[in-house]
Order: sequence, then structure tokens, then C-alpha cells
Amino acid sequence: MKRFSALALAGTLWCGPALAEAPRFTNLFSDHAVLQRGEPVRLSGRADPGAALSIEIAGQSLATTADASGRWAVTTKPMTAGGPYALSVSDGRARSQLNDVMVGEVWFCSGQSNMGLKLQDATNGGNEVRDSENPLLRFTDVGRDIAARPLEEAKAVSGWTLAAPASIGPASAACYFMAKALQAHFGVTVGFITSTWGGTQTQAWIGESGLRPLKTYDDALDRLALYAKDRQVGEARQARYFDDWWATHEPDAKAKAAWAKPDFDDTSWKPVHPTKVWERLGDPELTSFNGAVWYRTAFTLTKAQAEAATRLALGLIDDSDTTFVNGVRVGGIEGRTTRRGYALPKGLLVAGRNVVAVRVLDSGGSGGLYDTDDQRFLALADGSKVPLPEAWRYRVSAPLDALGDVPVTPWDPTKGTGSLYNAMVAPVTAYTVKGVAWYQGESNVYDPAAFGRLLPALIQQWRTAFGVADLPFVLVQLPNYGSVSDRAGASRTAEVRERQRLTAQALDRVGLTSIIDIGDRYDIHPGQKTVAGGRMALTARRVAYRETVAQSPSPIAATRSGDDLIVRFKDTASGLRTYSSDTAIGFELCDADRRCRYASAVASGDHVTLAGANRPEIRAIRYAWSDSPFVNLFNSEDLPVGPFEITVD
Repeated sequence: MKRFSALALAGTLWCGPALAEAPRFTNLFSDHAVLQRGEPVRLSGRADPGAALSIEIAGQSLATTADASGRWAVTTKPMTAGGPYALSVSDGRARSQLNDVMVGEVWFCSGQSNMGLKLQDATNGGNEVRDSENPLLRFTDVGRDIAARPLEEAKAVSGWTLAAPASIGPASAACYFMAKALQAHFGVTVGFITSTWGGTQTQAWIGESGLRPLKTYDDALDRLALYAKDRQVGEARQARYFDDWWATHEPDAKAKAAWAKPDFDDTSWKPVHPTKVWERLGDPELTSFNGAVWYRTAFTLTKAQAEAATRLALGLIDDSDTTFVNGVRVGGIEGRTTRRGYALPKGLLVAGRNVVAVRVLDSGGSGGLYDTDDQRFLALADGSKVPLPEAWRYRVSAPLDALGDVPVTPWDPTKGTGSLYNAMVAPVTAYTVKGVAWYQGESNVYDPAAFGRLLPALIQQWRTAFGVADLPFVLVQLPNYGSVSDRAGASRTAEVRERQRLTAQALDRVGLTSIIDIGDRYDIHPGQKTVAGGRMALTARRVAYRETVAQSPSPIAATRSGDDLIVRFKDTASGLRTYSSDTAIGFELCDADRRCRYASAVASGDHVTLAGANRPEIRAIRYAWSDSPFVNLFNSEDLPVGPFEITVD
């Protein structure tokens, strides 16, 4: 962003009022920005309180006055695609100008790691990066951040950049391929804004106004509000919340409280040098363990060291910890990428033997203390350090199943309530976009029913925040990943896919992109984003531009016909087809108790027939209902039928 001040000091010392800062645009606006065509565009920024401002763009002159806090905003008349333009704001004394601003199409892409997967890491990414030069394709990224309250401006924004080999590699692959396809189709400048964070759950991306009606998150939202008002008070309240949970959920909690005490005999515990997660320690008990494990170590201090110690550093811990020194709780943090550092109360350490005990809770994936030795130490007042011993001991406390639902810190970046919305979405809602592409859900498979309430809440709350009641959404249905099945059965991933489908079906201008055929059963981050992005563009053209274009077939109805059951579909183009077989694989017949079995199915035209399947006990038909199903049912445009469950009429 360029700023030009109309005032200058020529080397003199002047003790009058401070010079005013030039008026400016919020940081999502920069050189090379793309503004949405065909719609009124919101422009916003900061200036001196009460400043009278003039804003110019594409031949339009707009006037406004900054409010008492210095905020200002105007709305343009709709503009046709074109540029480059200069976008400027002036208060009569100083002026800020952005250059090479284009008017075209703007999309907001958000979600977790599959939306964030970089173009350079995608299938054929190297060639795509090499051939990416296109000044009509532009992007900007909102950096990772959390906030307890909605922010007006994101703390870190990359700035608008033209697609080119030197710049495009780190961009979202899925969003890039969607935008690239839209740019080729419309022939105008297309810009995309990305805001992603891997491993994140849906509720972290929804603001308070979207979560409150669900009732489930009221207590967490109250704790978040307390934290926003006073961080120390909020952290203390959260610590009590965790302590209360441990006291009621850790088996034999009263007896295990002694494990934190300095006089506890831990000689029967297993020795460990904790520089790697516990799955890699070679202990069969921990090979695939999720739950609680205690670590302890003892060390000797001189009187001078004990008196001078101010802070305990423990390095990285996966996922969360509760840390005790000589039996006193000194801290606890949730998050595998946060290095621990806890202040030590005066007089807690003693001359002679001292003990650190750490209760680690891992709720999925790897767990434990796993940093290098140099990250575990006592910090002294003079800046020196006392290394902690390499020798520790550990003991398993309880598996995750025995602990029950694990509490979450409301401001946790991956599982919190609204923390990502506040920092990474709220600032974007002031920017006019054509629509949203959303690729998320992998981290919510633990509770598909809750996900089914969260996803519509996210869409509705974002629409309100953007000020567009029917803001188009492109939902990417989760691809095939994980275990394969040789019998009909339950699948939480399939349940999440169904919630995605039902959400798209229930809400106007929400489209579903099926990629059930291009995932990777061994990798949750499939590299084939070229096809994914191309299909997302088709969905965008349908829901945002109301074009009649090919889509994945979706079921309309399942009916009884003589001895048979028939499932009819829409969006079959010239008809359904099966690959590598005369039959469509993956269909299941289910009774009222959701006991299901595989069934043979034959595709013809716009329907599939399950011959001889019409029995009174059959209440529903499922398709591709497993974590990583094999599918062979497509329409004539080579778009797959996505997973579904439908009631038999």
C-alpha cells in the first residue's frame, strides 16, 4: 500500500500537535486488488476522526466522513469488468492511492488443510507453477490468527499478487484451479482470497451470533467473552474448568493427585528420554494410544538457583498439558505447536530436590513431550538457564474412551468457538465477494450430528456478516480416504458427507462438489486438486451465475416398483453410466434399525434399478457409504454420483 502525505517537516523540531496520518484503506485493499464487478462494492479504511474524505475509483467520486473512532466506509455503484484503475482516498491534506486495481470476479476460499494445500505440493504442481503467468488471475491470503473478538482488520494479509511462477506456489491449489477455470470461462480478471488453517473444526469458523442459537456452545462462548475482557481472568477461569474436569473424569483421580507430589515414588514408572512422541518410543502400550499419560522428572538446585528461577520451559507437547512443580499447578496449554513456558511463583522451588510432573492429554494422532532437550529448562532472573534432566519417567493414566468428552479451550485455534472467525473471516466480510468456496469437515467426523447443525449455521452467519442473504456457497464434499470396507456398515465420514449433501439440498444457492473418486485412501490430503478445482468452478457457475452446466448427479427419490426399488437422479446429462462393470457397486439396502447389506444395481438413463430388492423391511438405500468407497457410477459428463442415503417411499 502506498501512502502520500501532503505535509512534511524540513528538519525542524516542532512541539505542536502530532501530524495526522494519511487516510488509508483497510489492509485487504492493496495494489493489484480485484473488486467485484456488477455489484455495489464496499470500500473501507481509517482516517482521522471526523475527517471529510473523497474516494475515487473507475470514474466514480464518493464522499464520506470518518466516524469518531476514525473508521470510514462507502459503497460504489456497480462497475463493469475492466481496469487497471487507481483507487484513492484523500482528506484534502493527505492522499493514499492504490494502483493496478482491476474489476472482475472475487471469491473467498476457506476451510482446513485441503483448502490450504499449496499449488506447489499438488499433483503436477511444478508444471502448473511454471505455466502460471496470468495477470488476470490474482490472489491474497489472510494469515493464521485467532481472536477473542471480531477484528476489523486481519493482522496479517499477504497483499494482492498476480499469478506468476515466482509467486503462485504457496497459493491454495483447489482455489487456484477453481479461479483459473472461472477466469478462462469469463475472460475477466478473477481474484481469490484465501483463509485456511489445517486441522480446524467447524465451530472455530463460526461467530458468536451463529453459535448462540445452537445452545451447545453457550458456556464456551461465555468463557471466551471473559477472556476477551480480561485475559488473565479468562485463563484462570479456564484452568479451573480443566481442573474440575480432570477431578471428575480421570479414573482414580484422587489417588493420582499424588503423582504430582514431590515425595511420590515413581521408580516403578517406565524411563524415557522425551524427545519424540510416545507412539515412537517403542512401547506397545503407546503405539496407537490416545488418552492421558503422566511424565515426571527430578532435579537438584542450589539455594541461589532456586531463588533466581522465574520460568519453567518444557518445549512442545502434543496435545495439551497440566504442569505441576513440587505438587503445585503452574500452568497448562492446549496445542501441539505451542512451546510451553510457565511463570514460577516465588518460593516454589527449593534448594535440593525438586520435581516437575506433567499430565499430557492426547485426543488424536501423536502425543507426548517431544521437543529437543535444549527447550526444557529453568530460566533464571539473570538470563541464564538450568537445563532439565534428559531422564524422565512416564506412566499411562487412562485411554481417551475412559475419559469421555475432552474439554476445549474456547480460544484454541483448531477446536475453539469462533476464534478463527473473529480473526480470519470477520475482517473479510467487509470486502465484496461473489461467493464462498468451503472445503472442511475432516476434523468434525467425530460428531457428524453436530456437524450437521454447524454447517448450515456457518453459511447463514457468514451470509449475514457479508450482508448478502443468498451469498453463493460451494461446498466440497469429503473425498475417499481411510479404511476400505468389505461389508455394509457404519461410517462417520460418510455421515459427514451426507450432512454436506443435505445442507446443499436444503439451502438456496449452495452447491455441492463431489470428489469421491479422486481422493487417496492412504493420504488425507489428496494431491489431485486440478480436477477438484475444475469441478468447484462448475458448481460456482451453477449457484453463483445461474448457468446450466454439468453437475454430479444427486438422488431425487427412491420408490417401489413391483419387485424392484428404483432410485431416480437429477443432473444425469445424457444418462448414467458405470465403469468397469455392468452394475453399479456400493449400493446398500437398510432396514429401520439401520442394518444394511450390499445390493446389486443397474444404471439406465436417469435411474438405477435394484432388482428384487422391494421388501417391506427395506426403509432406506445408501450409496458409497464407507470411509474410502470404490465408486463406478458417473453421468455422461464424467462426474461421479456422490455418497448419499435416501428413504424409500
